[in-house]
Amino acid sequence: MDNKKELYPTAHNPLLIKPRRPLPNEIAIIGAGTIGPDIGYYLKSALPGIKLFLVDVAEKPLQNAEKRLEGYVQKAIDRTKMKQDKAEAVLKNISYTMDYDQIKACDLVIEAATENIPLKQKIFAAVEKIVGKDTIITSNTSSIPADRIFSKMKHPERTTITHFFAPAWRSLPVEVIDWEGAGREVVEYLFWFFAQTGKAPIITDNVICFMLDRVFDNWCNEAAYLLKDASVSQIDKATEEYVFAGPFFVLNMANGNPIIIETNTLQMEEGAHYKPAAILASVDRWLTHRPGSKVDLPDDLKGAIRDRVLGILFSQSFDIIDRGIGTKEDLNFGCQIALGFKKGPFDVMREMGEGEVARIMKKFQEERPGFPQPKEPFSSYQDFKRFILVDEMEGVKIITLRRPQAMNALSDEVNDEILSVLQQHERDPSVEGFVITGYGNNAFSAGADIGKFPSMLGDRDASIQYTRDCAKVQVFMDRMQKPLVAAVNGLALGGGLEVAIRCHCMVATRNARFQFPEITLGILPGIGGCVVPYRKWPQGASLFHEMICLGRPISAKEASDIGMVRKTVDDYSQLIQTAVREVKNLKGRIDTIPEGTVDIGEITIPAEPMAGKQPLSREAVSIAARTIKEGAAAKSLSDALEICYIGFGEIACTEAAREGISAFLEKRRPQFQK
Repeated sequence: MDNKKELYPTAHNPLLIKPRRPLPNEIAIIGAGTIGPDIGYYLKSALPGIKLFLVDVAEKPLQNAEKRLEGYVQKAIDRTKMKQDKAEAVLKNISYTMDYDQIKACDLVIEAATENIPLKQKIFAAVEKIVGKDTIITSNTSSIPADRIFSKMKHPERTTITHFFAPAWRSLPVEVIDWEGAGREVVEYLFWFFAQTGKAPIITDNVICFMLDRVFDNWCNEAAYLLKDASVSQIDKATEEYVFAGPFFVLNMANGNPIIIETNTLQMEEGAHYKPAAILASVDRWLTHRPGSKVDLPDDLKGAIRDRVLGILFSQSFDIIDRGIGTKEDLNFGCQIALGFKKGPFDVMREMGEGEVARIMKKFQEERPGFPQPKEPFSSYQDFKRFILVDEMEGVKIITLRRPQAMNALSDEVNDEILSVLQQHERDPSVEGFVITGYGNNAFSAGADIGKFPSMLGDRDASIQYTRDCAKVQVFMDRMQKPLVAAVNGLALGGGLEVAIRCHCMVATRNARFQFPEITLGILPGIGGCVVPYRKWPQGASLFHEMICLGRPISAKEASDIGMVRKTVDDYSQLIQTAVREVKNLKGRIDTIPEGTVDIGEITIPAEPMAGKQPLSREAVSIAARTIKEGAAAKSLSDALEICYIGFGEIACTEAAREGISAFLEKRRPQFQK
């Protein structure tokens, strides 16, 4: 069942790949209809300086595409998500054309036309005659295997499928298909390219509907089969336990009925049980409810719907893994970021337990014979890391936090996964050390999930124990004998910074930013943030006062000036290489966090403390300052950490903490009273 080596022979983190070719200067999108303009907008937003060609056989789609891109840009400006100079660059150098000859200098061509094999083959034949021999050519098809599209190409080694998900300008995933005709360098370049430009690409095998569409199409098709026993709204409502919007609501958004008919007809090559539900061909739009609204749904009907949709979800998930179509990590991840599942299918199975999953699969087999059943023991489908990627470079384990949808925020399970890798390899003589980094170019880790903490507000002892429990990985890191380096690739905030500061050293990209924003929530960095920085970098004490008590962010340069960051670099590739070198330099020369008391100078609390323009709670700031002082006066690190945990427990009992956390959950600015 271990198919990772075939799909990812070089690296699981795409930005660890060293591409042989640079970023493209000119890109063409063939097809200006539904998804083509959205792909173009994503590319121009990520690479404003490129020249983009949107090509179509008719003038009207091109005119509509131009209006759509202008609308996207204006909306981004209105929402202050894009500045005027970038907006102008995004809209500059776009050619809306019916002339294929204009794309002859393109480095990358992406076809996004109708799902029709003869049409696609005709397009690629025309493109191949025009572009250069090094141009990469891809198709955005969601279901047609690559060999069926590119079989007539003179140079199929430069081709593959790159499957985007709607809305393509915003949705993170892209499936890059590894097929037998594609050059390995092309697949890996695209894997790197999409990550470099802000996507979360995954590599899958070359089968009908690839990986994620197999889940989505059959989920929707099975919902349509259930209409003989339940209404559209009842089915959608029952599935909202697992997805943010039910299958019929999503089909309306995507005009997806014809797509399901087409894709499931293709899948009938694998068996008649994939036959599309007849009703899909007779309905234009479904009568759905707004997700979250009340629907009359008897418990027995809800249970029947639940079992059926979970049966198809689990069946497809088992089949994908058993056949090596994709990895467990990518399937679990992709269902959440591409298909709107609240949890990955293997998470749902884990929560239910082996017995309940077996019951559902037995029932599904009886109701829908022919669909795949699991071929391996239940435990084998659960044995994987859900939130981190683990690679190796020159004897160094690279641990990548992969939660780009949450800017790589930490959770209890993420921490447990980091800890398990460190424990597994700490005594392995072939491993020289470890690097921890974040996925993508924007964030090392933008904090930690609030998790169970809101339920502990007002309970001092429970909050203290909660912080102790959360600190397991950091305490283990403090005792490690092998070097551990944080490679900070952007934001390191809150809980993310708590992990970074416990590494033996930090390196960072020049755009990195460090911040303890907890005080803006009426709490403090309780895992050690109030004591560890002062012991490791006492020369930065005055800066740490502002960071912890006033939520001040600092730049990579400021962190470097006080010795907190050892080296700064320009990009991700340099960052990882530098981090690996630091691991080797630290071998046998690890500095532990100093014991004894620390001179931290005075902490001055303003009469009206502010974090930027946000008023803070003076009571919370006072508790943070006192925790810092008492931690610095402690004679041992363990005593200082305990003071930090206690300070967190104390601040958790304040009105400031209750207001700050409530405001965060309600997505509003807190109004602190004292």
